[in-house]
Amino acid sequence: MDSKTICLFFLFVLAAISSLTESRKSFQEASLLARQHDEWMGQYGRVYENDVERQERFNIFKENIAHIESFNRAADKPYKLGVNQFADLTNEEFKARNGYRTRLESKVTSKSLFKYKNNSFIPSKVDWRNEGVVTPVKNQGTCGCCWAFSAVAAMEGITMIKTGQLMSLSEQELIDCDVNGPNKGCRGGYMNSAFDFIQNNDGLTTESNYPYVESSGTCNNLNLVSAATITGHEDVPTNDEKALQKAVAKQPVSVAMDAGNSNFRFYSSGVYTGECGTDLNHAVTAVGYGVDDNGTKYWLIKNSWGTSWGEEGYIRMERFIEAKEGLCGIAMIASYPTA
Repeated sequence: MDSKTICLFFLFVLAAISSLTESRKSFQEASLLARQHDEWMGQYGRVYENDVERQERFNIFKENIAHIESFNRAADKPYKLGVNQFADLTNEEFKARNGYRTRLESKVTSKSLFKYKNNSFIPSKVDWRNEGVVTPVKNQGTCGCCWAFSAVAAMEGITMIKTGQLMSLSEQELIDCDVNGPNKGCRGGYMNSAFDFIQNNDGLTTESNYPYVESSGTCNNLNLVSAATITGHEDVPTNDEKALQKAVAKQPVSVAMDAGNSNFRFYSSGVYTGECGTDLNHAVTAVGYGVDDNGTKYWLIKNSWGTSWGEEGYIRMERFIEAKEGLCGIAMIASYPTA
């Protein structure tokens, strides 16, 4: 065997070894992902109808994990992503779950006054949690009723400020009973209509009296006593983050936003700086604002996706960006209940 043949033989052997190593590595990675998917299913109680659906969801899970790991490796953003309960959903499926009805809001938003217009005392930072004004983070689950959670969180806040009593109020009463207008329970709605219902209903009962069941049902509030009331609601001037700050300095405020981006979906920690548009599809509650250690101004947002999402259920979003709508359209449609 001449030297040329020997070299070719060794090259062939090295290529075969390399191929085998890569195959083994791919197999190990696939096994690790499959095990991770199994553990994730157990953690979030996810059950699939059959093996076909399981494989489809695993493929989506794998793509989402790759996106999360790639983003975090880049390390060029002030926030991180993490695996959460939405890891086996496509972006389209995820957006359809939230339940904010953008088109209706623009038709019926009230022409109300903005009583905080001349508010001259604006602290450099506000966190209503520290004042005992915010109830623990809740979880809307698969029901598209973010509008109810946003409205109730704002009402819980003003009730505490007004009465000194912090109580968890009932989203389910809104979902089941606020049905004669544009709000449609788990099929979506918006906050101003919820505030109108609460005012006309002489308030809301507590969460314990009318517990959340993650689905729309028949109204069952005839024999319930309201635990808290409001006198109405007002809108924050649109596309005005400074006006929004004036309002949040006084009380928690319901806001709408574009939460359809995969980075928002998998937000884990830090100050979120994008990327997102202004296709409003989710409702949350602004419960404060501040500045991080790097000097980035942010909004403190209470979400309704449970404590395993974000910073124990909250997200800090960049504040005072160049676009007048605010990051993710947060300044486009905001309102608050009045005591």
